[in-house]
Amino acid sequence: MNTLEQKAIVNINPEQQKKPTKQLKVSLIYGVAFTFIIAVLGFLMAKLPWFDHVGPLACAILLALVYRQFFGYPEKLRAGIQFSSKILLRFAIILYGLKLNMVVIFSDGLPLLLRGMGTIIFSIVVLMVIAKWLKADLNLSLLLSIGTGICGAAAIAAISPIIKAKDDDTAMAVGIIALVGTIFSIIYTLIYPLLPISPTEYGAWVGISLHEIAHVALAAAPAGQDALTHALLAKLVRVFLLIPVCFIFLFWMKRKGKLNGEAKLEFPWFLIGFVIMSFVGSYILGQKIPISNKTMSDVSVFTSFILTMSMTGLGLNINLKELRTKSIRPLIAIVITSILLSFVTFFSL
Repeated sequence: MNTLEQKAIVNINPEQQKKPTKQLKVSLIYGVAFTFIIAVLGFLMAKLPWFDHVGPLACAILLALVYRQFFGYPEKLRAGIQFSSKILLRFAIILYGLKLNMVVIFSDGLPLLLRGMGTIIFSIVVLMVIAKWLKADLNLSLLLSIGTGICGAAAIAAISPIIKAKDDDTAMAVGIIALVGTIFSIIYTLIYPLLPISPTEYGAWVGISLHEIAHVALAAAPAGQDALTHALLAKLVRVFLLIPVCFIFLFWMKRKGKLNGEAKLEFPWFLIGFVIMSFVGSYILGQKIPISNKTMSDVSVFTSFILTMSMTGLGLNINLKELRTKSIRPLIAIVITSILLSFVTFFSL
C-alpha cells in the first residue's frame, strides 16, 4: 500500500465512522419526538366525545395505525421509535407500581384476593380454550387473556417481553382490550339501575370483572363513592397479582426454552422496579415523605403519557391487512370470555 492510499484511508475512515453515529443520534432524537407528538395527539383525541371512553393509549395506537397505512413505517426514525416502544415501555411499567397501594390491599383487600385469582385463572383458561376452538392466533389470544384477567394494557405491556410477543401483537391486544373494555363498562352503567344489588356489591363486581382501571372507574362512578371505592379496591387486588403472574410466566418460558434448546431468557428487571415502586408508593410516599394528591395525580398522568408514547411505537408495527385477518377470532374469543366472566362473577357475589 503506497503513501497516497494510506492518507486516503486516514481521511475517509473517521467520517465513515462518525456518520452512522450521527445518523443513529438523529434517528433516536427525532424518533422519540415523533412518538411524543403522536402521544400528545392521542391525549387530545381522547378528550373528544366517545373517544374519551376509549382512552389515550388506544387513540395513539389508532393514529399510529392510520399513519402507517398512508405513509408507511418511518424507517429513518426507527431507533427512536424502538426506544419508545421498548425502553420507555419498561420505564412506564416501573412507574405504574406507584398506583398499587399495598397497605390497602393487605388491610382490606385480602377477602378479594381469592376472587381476583379466580378471575385471572378463569380468563386465561376460558379465553385460550375458546381461541383454540376458533383456531385463533394463540400468542395474541394469550396477551388478551392476561389483559382481561389482570389490568388491561398495563398487564399486556408487562407480560409481552416475558413471552417474547411481537410488537404488532402487543399493540393489537391493547387496542382490542381498550375497545371491548369500553363497551362493557358502558353496558354496566346502563344495566346497573336494573340490578338487585347494593352499590358496594356492584362496585365489587365491577372491580373484579372489568378490564382496565379506567373502565372500572367509568362503570362504578355513577353508583356513588362507596361503589367506586370498592371497585378500585377489587381492581387493585388484581393489579397486585400481576407480580406473581409475571414470575409464573417467566418460569414457564425458561422451562419451555430449556426443553426447546433455546437461548437463556433475559430476566425482566423492570418487574423488580415495579415491586420497588409499589413499596415506595405504599409505605414511604404520603407516610414518611408527605406528598399531595395532586402530585400523585400528575405522576399518574405522566406514567400514562409515557405508556402512550410506547404504544405509538408498537402501533406503527401493525399492518392493516394482518389486523383484519389476525384479530377477528381473538376479538370474538375475548368478547365471549368477557360475557362469561361478567355472569360468573355476578352470581358469585
